[in-house]
Parts: sequence; C-alpha cells; structure tokens
Amino acid sequence: MRDAWLLAVGTLTAVRVPPPGAVTPRVAGAAMVLAPLAVLPLGGAVLLVGLLGVGLGLPPLVTALLALAAVAAGTRALHWDGLSDVADGLVASYDRERSLAVMRTGTSGPAGVVTTVLALGVQAAASAALMTSARGAVTAAVLVCLSRAALVLCCVRGVPGARDDGLGASYAGTVRPVVALAVWLGVGLLAALVAGWGGVAGAGLALLVVGALVHRVVRRLGGVTGDVLGAAVELALAALLVGASAR
Repeated sequence: MRDAWLLAVGTLTAVRVPPPGAVTPRVAGAAMVLAPLAVLPLGGAVLLVGLLGVGLGLPPLVTALLALAAVAAGTRALHWDGLSDVADGLVASYDRERSLAVMRTGTSGPAGVVTTVLALGVQAAASAALMTSARGAVTAAVLVCLSRAALVLCCVRGVPGARDDGLGASYAGTVRPVVALAVWLGVGLLAALVAGWGGVAGAGLALLVVGALVHRVVRRLGGVTGDVLGAAVELALAALLVGASAR
C-alpha cells in the first residue's frame, strides 16, 4: 500500500515524495484507486482559495480561475497537456501510428488549443457558480478530488494500452471492474452529499464523458496512453462541476 500511495502522490501531484520501491501491476492499480485521496492537497488548495475569495468579496469568476490555477500548478499542468495532445492526435489523421506520433510531440495544435480553452472555460464558469459561498468552495474542492476517479475507468481490465511503453502501458488493465464500480458508487454518494442531485447528475455525466473518451481512443488508437489519463481527469472535472453548478 505504501508503494501505491507514493506512486499516486508522485504521479498526480507536484508534492515531492520518495519513489516507490516497485511498480507492479498491482501497485499501479492500487495507485489509481487511491487517486482521489492522493490529491487531497489539491482539494485543500481549492478550498483555501475559495474561502479567501468569498471572504474578500472577490468576483466568483476570479476566485474560480485562481482555484483552477492552483490545481494546474499542483499537477504541473500535466493533465492539461494530456487533453491537448489527445485532441491533436485524434484529429491529426485516421492512421493510428500517425496519431500516436502527433501525441508524442508535446506541442499544441489548433485542436488542442481550442479543446483546452473550451474545457477550461467550462470548468471556470461552473466553478464560478459555486464560488459564491463557503459551502460552494467545499463542493468545488471535493469535486476536484473526485474527478481523479476517472483514472480507474481508463485503467479497468479489458481496456488495453495503446503502446508497449509509456505511462499508459504501466497502468492499463490494472483495475478490476468490481473495484472500478465500487469507486464510482462512492463518487456518486460523495457528490450527492456535497451537491445534492446536481452532484449525482454530474457524476453520471462524468461517467458518460470518460466512457465515450475511452471508447473513442480504443477504436482510434488501440488503447489508452498517459495523455488519455490526463484528458479523462480534466473532462471528468468539467462534467462534475457542470452538474454541481446546476440550479
């Protein structure tokens, strides 16, 4: 469990931790399950920014953008990079190898830029609707943590890795379906506790969005990559926030 915890924290946050002793499929799968807990520092940062923004009377959109900036800094913006690369790869070509090569470059093309701006805009707008009260700040913080549950859907058994190397190959197929189901039942419950039926709707929307992403990349790329994991997190967060912000 210690190795799984170190792997999750070291991979998903900018917090410096010792490297895990070993990265086996079992450790990798456990790390994905622990992901929502491993990013508690990110949730704490969102809560702190939200409470300060509410207390200082900042415009909700400003508070929301500052909170999202804190999350991006706390993850070294790796998930945003993944979302951009996936968007560019999927529109670059119908040839699998060409798409994977584009995703490896690390540069952002038009599709990547537009997708990133739209996803960030949705997150910011939905977060702003929450950042009007302390309760809303708590909700946003919890949803940031819950969004990392998207990773178990990408890494469930039966979903292959697109490559034989890279981050995706290390995690692909490491989570049992029953565990993924239990994780998402927990996501739905916690989302309901902090955001009522809007939280449940957001969890359902996140499931649909991430499921659609995984289905698409398996058909087009042959499986998931590290970039897909990052994209799934950002899309899941957008979906959760949209549901919670509904009045």
